[in-house]
Amino acid sequence: MNFKDLFNKGANCCFAVVFLMCLLMSNQMNAQAVTLEGTVKDAAGLTLPGVNILEKGTKNGASTDFDGRYKIKLSNPKAVLTFSFIGFKTKEVGTEGKTKIDVILTEDSNSLNEVVVIGYGTSKKSDLTGAVSTISGNDLKKVPVANVAEALTGRIAGVQVTSSEGSPDADIRIRVRGGGSLTQDASPLIIVDGFPINNMNDISSSDIESMTVLKDAASTAIYGSRGANGVILITTKSGKDGKIAVNFNMFYGMKKMVNEIDVLSPEDYTKWQYEYALLSQSGTKVASDPSSYTKYFGNWQDHDMYKGLKGNDWQKQIFGRTGEVQSRDLGIRGGTDKLNYNFNYAHYDEKAIMIGSNYKRNNLALALKSKITDKIDVGFTVRYSDTEIDGGGVNEQNEKSSSDSRMRTIVGYAPLPVAGLTSDDVSGDGSDVLVNPLRSIYDNNRQQFRKNFNMLGSFGWELVDNLKLKVDLGLDNFNTLDYRFYGRSTYYVANAPVGPLQGMPAMIMSDGKEKRFRNANTLNYDFKKIMGENHHLTALLGQENITYTTNTVTSTIHGYPTFFDFEKAKNLTTQGTPQSIDNYYSPDDRLLSFFGRANYDYKNRYILSATFRADGSSKFLEQNRWGYFPAFAAGWKISEERFLKSKTWIDLLKVRASYGEAGNNNIPVGQQVQIFQSTPTTWINGVTSIWAPSKTMPNPDLKWETTVTQNIGLDFGFFKNRLSGNFDVYKNITSDLLINFPVPGSGYDYQYRNMGETQNTGFEATINVVAIEKAKYGLNFSFNMAVNKNRINSLGIMNNFGQATGWASSQIGDDYLIALNSSLGSMYGYKNDGRYEVSDFDYVGGKYVLKSGVVSTATTLVGDGSSLKPGDMKLKDVNGDGKVDLNDKTVIGNYNPKSSGGFVINGNAYGFDLMAAFNWSIGNDIYNADKVEFSTANASGQYKNLNSTMADGKRWTNLDPVSGQLVTDPVALASLNANTTMWSPYMRTAIFTDWAVEDASFLRLNTLTLGYTAPQMFTSKLGVSKLRFYLTASNVFVWTKYSGSDPEVSTRRKNPLTPGVDSSPYPRSRQMVFGMNLNF
Repeated sequence: MNFKDLFNKGANCCFAVVFLMCLLMSNQMNAQAVTLEGTVKDAAGLTLPGVNILEKGTKNGASTDFDGRYKIKLSNPKAVLTFSFIGFKTKEVGTEGKTKIDVILTEDSNSLNEVVVIGYGTSKKSDLTGAVSTISGNDLKKVPVANVAEALTGRIAGVQVTSSEGSPDADIRIRVRGGGSLTQDASPLIIVDGFPINNMNDISSSDIESMTVLKDAASTAIYGSRGANGVILITTKSGKDGKIAVNFNMFYGMKKMVNEIDVLSPEDYTKWQYEYALLSQSGTKVASDPSSYTKYFGNWQDHDMYKGLKGNDWQKQIFGRTGEVQSRDLGIRGGTDKLNYNFNYAHYDEKAIMIGSNYKRNNLALALKSKITDKIDVGFTVRYSDTEIDGGGVNEQNEKSSSDSRMRTIVGYAPLPVAGLTSDDVSGDGSDVLVNPLRSIYDNNRQQFRKNFNMLGSFGWELVDNLKLKVDLGLDNFNTLDYRFYGRSTYYVANAPVGPLQGMPAMIMSDGKEKRFRNANTLNYDFKKIMGENHHLTALLGQENITYTTNTVTSTIHGYPTFFDFEKAKNLTTQGTPQSIDNYYSPDDRLLSFFGRANYDYKNRYILSATFRADGSSKFLEQNRWGYFPAFAAGWKISEERFLKSKTWIDLLKVRASYGEAGNNNIPVGQQVQIFQSTPTTWINGVTSIWAPSKTMPNPDLKWETTVTQNIGLDFGFFKNRLSGNFDVYKNITSDLLINFPVPGSGYDYQYRNMGETQNTGFEATINVVAIEKAKYGLNFSFNMAVNKNRINSLGIMNNFGQATGWASSQIGDDYLIALNSSLGSMYGYKNDGRYEVSDFDYVGGKYVLKSGVVSTATTLVGDGSSLKPGDMKLKDVNGDGKVDLNDKTVIGNYNPKSSGGFVINGNAYGFDLMAAFNWSIGNDIYNADKVEFSTANASGQYKNLNSTMADGKRWTNLDPVSGQLVTDPVALASLNANTTMWSPYMRTAIFTDWAVEDASFLRLNTLTLGYTAPQMFTSKLGVSKLRFYLTASNVFVWTKYSGSDPEVSTRRKNPLTPGVDSSPYPRSRQMVFGMNLNF
C-alpha cells in the first residue's frame, strides 16, 4: 500500500471519527438544551412560591413563582434536582427522561436548617449553643385569644403562662425557668423587631412571623441588664419578593361561663340567718339586735315557706350572658427585588360574659424594605394599636380596699328578694355586704383607652465584602387614659371622701404617657474568605442607647350628685368637687450599652460562642453604674463525626454547654437619690410646699442584680428528623437581689437594697414525633415538660419575712412566708384539726369548759379563753406548747408546680386538619381565699350568703329544727351533729388554714380545632390560592380536683411574693368560634 492509499484511508478514518464526535457533541448539545418545568405544592395541594430548585452538583438553579411554577434548563439529562423551602423537608428528584416534574413538599417544623432569630441576629437551628425555643406565627394564630401571650400556654418547655382571671384584659403572668427576682417583677424582657416593650397586650397575632424564647444566659447575655429573667423575641411579618399576595382571616364565636361557686339555697340561707341571730343574741361573740332575723324573714314558725324555693343565681345574672368574640385581619404582601412591603390590619372585638365588660382593639402595621444598591438597604416599619376596655376585671389591684371586689357582692348576696334588705338602695340596712350585684357592677365601673404608636427605621450597608453596618432607630409612644368610677355603694366613697362629700359618687382619672427612644448600631463580619472551608467565624460589635420617660397626671373628683352614673361623671366633671391633681413625672431612664459576640465552628462539628455586654444605667450612681455580663457556650455535633456519618438514621446529635451572666435593674427610677412628687397640700417644717418627698428612702449604694446561669443540653434528630427534640438541665443563681426593704421609724416606708440570693434548678424536655407523613395525610405529636425547683439561699440580714395578700383586709395578717431555704410562693397559716366536739368540753353550770389536755385555740379564734364552744374550728398545736397562737403558723402549701408542660396533636387527611393542644401542671397548690371568705360569718357578715360547704346537714349547728331554740344539752347537741363534718361558720374572724390550700394539679384541653381546606382545583377557578374553614373550641375541659372555679388563677398579682391566690376572680369561659382563612 502506497503512501497515497494510506493517507486516504487515514483521512477517511479521521473523517469518520470527527463525524462521530460531532454527532455525539450535537446530541450532547441537544441534551443540554432540555428545559424542565413543573409545579411545587404542599401536602394540602396549595402552591408554594419561592421554592429553591438547584441542579445537584452545580450552581444552576431557579425558584418557583407566585403560582408555584418553575422552569429550569438542565446541564445534564440525568441531573438530580433538589427542592428546598424553609419549613419544609428538602426533596431530591431524578430528571432522566422527563420534561415535566410536579413536586409535593411536606412540612418540617423541626428542620435543622430552619433559621432562628437570636439577639441582634439569626442562626441555623442546628448551630445553636444556647437554650432557645421557637413557635411560629401560624401556630400562634390557631389560638383565638385577646392576648397573644395566652397562646404560649403549654407550648414551650420552661415557660409558665398564667392568666390572673377570666376577663379579656386579664394580666398574663409569664415566667421563664421560674424567674430570679424576688420582690421585683420577674417577667421576661419582650423585644419586638429589636424594640423593647412592656407586655404583649396590644400585639396582634396576625402580624407575628415567629416568636423565640431565650432561656439561658448564653442566649440572653447579649441583652445584658434586661435578660436575667429570660427574653422573648417577636419578629413581625415583612415584605417578600414576588406577586402581590392577599390574605384575609376572620372568626366569630360565642363564649359562656364554665364554673361558678355553689351557694346556699333559700331554705339553708334563711335557716342559717335565724341561727346567726340566736348565736349573736346569746352574747358570747357580737352584740346584735335579736329582731335582726324576724324583721326581714318572719317568725321561725313560718320557716317552711322557704322550703323548695329556687334561689336567684346572681352569678349567672352577672356573668351568664352569651359573650361574643369576633376578629378580622387583612394582610397584603409583595414586592420586587428592589422594594417589598407588608401591610396588616387587624380588628378584635369581644363582648365579654360579664355585664358591661367589653374589649376592642384595632391594629395597623406597615413594613417597607428597599434595596437601594447591591450594598445598601433600608427598612421602615410603623405600627399603631388602639384599645378600649370597658368594665375591666372584678378584682382590681389598685383599689383602696378589696371590699370593692365585684365578685364578693355577687356571691354573698341574698338568694331571694327580701323587702327592705335586698334593694338597690344600701341606706336601709347600713350593711356594706348586701349591695345589689347589678348596683355593684355599675358603681364599680371602669373604662380604659390605650394607644400605642411605634416607628422603626433601619439602614444596612455592606462596607466591604462580608462586613455589614446596620443602624436601627426607633420611637415608641404609649398613652393610657383611665377612668375609675365609684358609686354610692362602694367602700371608697364611704371612707375616702370627707365631710359632706362622703357617700357621694367619685371618680379618679389618670392620664399616662410613656415614650421610649432606641438607637442601635452593629457591625457584622463573616471571616469566610479568610478562614478557609473548614473554619467559620463571625463577629458582631454593637452599641445601643435607650431612653425611657414616663409622666402621669391623676385627677381625683369627689361629691358628684347622688344620681350620677359613670357616663355623667365622665362627661360632667365640673359637677363634682376637685380634690387633687397629682403629677408623677419620673426622671429619664437611660441605658447605654456596648456589646459583642463571636461565633466559631470547625467543620460544622465543633462550635464555640462568646458574648460580652457592658450596660450603664441611670438608675445607679457613678460607682455602680456599669454592669458587665459575659457568656460562653460550646457545642459538639457528634453526628458530624466520622464514626457516626455512616449512621444514616441520625440527622443530628449535639451536646452543648453554656455559662453566662445577665443583669436586672427593674426598679423604679430615682431610687438612688431623694425624689419628690407634686401634691396639693404638703407641710415641711411648718411651711406649705407643692413638693413632697417620696416615701421610699434613697440608697446611693444600689447596684445591679445579677443572674449566673449554667446550662447543659442535648439536641437530637433521628430517622430523617421524624423523631427530634432536646433536653436541658440548668442552674440559675440570682444574687444582689433588689428588695424593697421596710424601714420603720425612719419616716420612710421602704428602701431598695441589694440583699439576698435565689436559686432555680431544673430540667426541660421537648420531643417531636412525625408518626405518619404521606402526601395526602399525616400525623405528628409534640410534647414538652419542665421541672423547676426554686430556693431562697439568702435574705441578707433577715432569716425570713411575711407578706399579706390583704384580700380580707387585716383579719388574716401575713399569709405568705419568704424564708431561707424555702421557695417563693410558700403559703403561711395554721394547720386545721377539724372542729371541737362536745366530748372536748365539760358542761359546768350551763357553760362549756375546755377539758384539761385539749389544745385551746381561743386566742386565735375568739380573742379570749372563755368563749370556745363545741362546733368551733380546731387548729393544730404545731410547736407543742399546749395552745395555738401566732407561733403555730407554718408553711402549709406552695404555688410552684413540681412539673408542668403541654402536648399538641396535629393531623391532616384529604384536606381536613385536626389540632388538639393540652397543657398540664402537677403538684402546685392554690390558696382558695373564696373558700375561707364564703364559709365565714363574722360580725360584719350577717345576711351574707355562704358557700354550699356550710349547707344544713354538712356544718355544725346549734339549732333545734323543731323548737327553733339553741340546743345546750351536751347529749342532744352531740346527737344533732353526729352526721355533720364541718365546723360552724360563726367566727370572730377569718382564719387561713391548710383546709383552704388545695392541690391544683390539672390537665386542660386548651384548644381543639377542626379545619377543612377546599381543593385547589376548585379554588383556582375562583382566583383563590387557599380557602380554609375551621371550628375551634377553647378551654374544652379541665381535669382537676381543685374545688374553685379554675386551677389556673392568681388574682393578687400586684405583689409577686403572693402568687396563686384565688380571691373573687372573673370566671373563665368556654369559647367556640367559626373561622375562615382566604388567600389570593
